[in-house]
Amino acid sequence: MREIPSYPKWLGLAGLLPQLACVAIVLFGPEAWHEAARGVAAFYAALILSFLGGMWWGLAAGAPAAERRSALRWVWIAAVTPSLVALACLAPMAIWAIATEPALVMLGAALLISLGVDARLGQLAPPWWMHLRVPLSVILGSATLAVALA
Repeated sequence: MREIPSYPKWLGLAGLLPQLACVAIVLFGPEAWHEAARGVAAFYAALILSFLGGMWWGLAAGAPAAERRSALRWVWIAAVTPSLVALACLAPMAIWAIATEPALVMLGAALLISLGVDARLGQLAPPWWMHLRVPLSVILGSATLAVALA
């Protein structure tokens, strides 16, 4: 079964809407809204990146007990990394009120790189996993970069 079930497919696509709205605002909206859209885009990308780590954690936790041993250690480490990356990207914005563009570039790149972990999950993930993850990560990562570079 490689067809994506409808709930993950449609809810995943709906999850792209906030970032696409931010892209539309920085490209076509009033200039007074641009910085707010960039801030929202950075926080949304960080939120989704952390969500990805949570999904990886859940997949590892759902593995049969025999599979949870040393062969899956990398998944546990990978599952914590997105939240730490998200924090590292957002903390300078919060502490020093620096521009959002560097955070957006790092978060967009991290979303694209996350596909490497998705691809390595193998049998832990459903058979349709990559058919869902590739377009979602590519679109969200690209939209995040577009907000930074617009």
